[in-house]
Amino acid sequence: MILAEVLAGVRLKKPLGAELGQKTIEELAYDSRRVKKGGLFFAFPGARADGRSFAEQAAKAGAAAVASELPAPRGFQGAWIEVEHGRQALALAARNFYGRPDERIGVTGITGTNGKTTTSYLVDSILRAAGKTTALIGTIEYHLGDKVLPAVNTTPESLDLYRLLADLERMGGTFATMEASSHALALSRIYGMHFHTAVFTNLTRDHLDFHQTMENYFAAKQMLFTGAGAPAPPAAVINRDDSYGPKIAVGRETKVLWYGLGKDATVRARHISSSYEGLHFEVQAEGKRFSVQSALIGRINVYNILAACGVGLSYGLPAETIVRGIANCRSVPGRFERVDEGQPFVVVVDYAHTDDALRNVISMARSLQPKRVVTLFGCGGDRDRTKRPLMGQVAAELSDLVVLTSDNPRSEDPLDIMNDVLVGIRRKDTPCLVEPDRAAAIRRAIEEARPGDILILAGKGHETYQIVKDRTIPFDDREVARDVLRGFGYRRRPDVSG
Repeated sequence: MILAEVLAGVRLKKPLGAELGQKTIEELAYDSRRVKKGGLFFAFPGARADGRSFAEQAAKAGAAAVASELPAPRGFQGAWIEVEHGRQALALAARNFYGRPDERIGVTGITGTNGKTTTSYLVDSILRAAGKTTALIGTIEYHLGDKVLPAVNTTPESLDLYRLLADLERMGGTFATMEASSHALALSRIYGMHFHTAVFTNLTRDHLDFHQTMENYFAAKQMLFTGAGAPAPPAAVINRDDSYGPKIAVGRETKVLWYGLGKDATVRARHISSSYEGLHFEVQAEGKRFSVQSALIGRINVYNILAACGVGLSYGLPAETIVRGIANCRSVPGRFERVDEGQPFVVVVDYAHTDDALRNVISMARSLQPKRVVTLFGCGGDRDRTKRPLMGQVAAELSDLVVLTSDNPRSEDPLDIMNDVLVGIRRKDTPCLVEPDRAAAIRRAIEEARPGDILILAGKGHETYQIVKDRTIPFDDREVARDVLRGFGYRRRPDVSG
């Protein structure tokens, strides 16, 4: 593909010369280490490094040209293309280079603070139940057909995203479900992408270290529904019960499916039954009524299932396919995931790392009527400090015992983080144990658990690492808990049924 075709639609500060526009482009890259001969290298200004400093390296590797929103560094002799917006340019160039697969693949984007991952797993399960070959892109991992790939970001850079869609199309895939994070929307990672269905789950306090205000945070989420550099999606599935849901602006031609528990919802749950075995309820939607059964539990998962039903309906899938897909989704890694070694109390691991998510997961545990709820959690370092006392207060309000520990302290002193959290915990009289070593804290929490209790290990969920200063060390709450339980002599009995 020639350079002029790759950059079609990209806003340039200066026109391409005729000779430069006819150059053949073999590959795109935003990492100079991956530049190949005939490649187009995008040099982004960053918080830690200026991509222009790698331009010479890219040229030596054979780059045909470098694109940047900033001027070329002094002395650079290669072809330099100045664009109005670097990441938007990369997104449009990647879309052109890979043949616009989003025009042929049904892309669902799911945004919101909580519930994105579970909803995406449910949607993907419904599409697979319909016999489709799919991609699933999100926080835990990426699925491409039957292949599982590691997730670098919740939403990949645009180049990686279009490469995944192109690979999906080559294998005969027709649907992709992705978590659209607020960072990805604000940083134009999905700029210009055509979505068929956009989903809004909810909005609560998070990521204010990046967005600064809730208004900015909401504005980032809003972009998915009006089309960031692309037409508005034909369908929107929006949580009617969330205070921000009715504020979402949609395209003039967009069909909205409102989901929730109230009478104003067009995709509504009735006769909800929740137990340790899961959920059962009736869905009323667009004149249809059908019953769903799910191994997932709790009120928050009623909303996630309704959102997934809305997506299925937006694609015209029959109710029986939606029901089968929901039943097939037995669990989601790190989302109220049980660690069972035959102990007389329940241990669950959950990714809850905001005050609202923590409230949801503890409320979910409470709905199962345990004798006590013991909550272990911490807060991440180098992130929004204002949510720390809020999380502490929620844990103390709703738990019978709190175990405060570290999460991913990053460059901060874990004790400083924990002191911020204690401000909220001390607003209540709930007993609290403080242990900065997360492995030791998990051990103490298990020691404190009594028969009939639910112990929640919150914050890290599916993560298999801990970030301490400049090191990333292996750490998995599930494995640590399992080792502790086995050390106490518990062993899960093998299933000898059937």
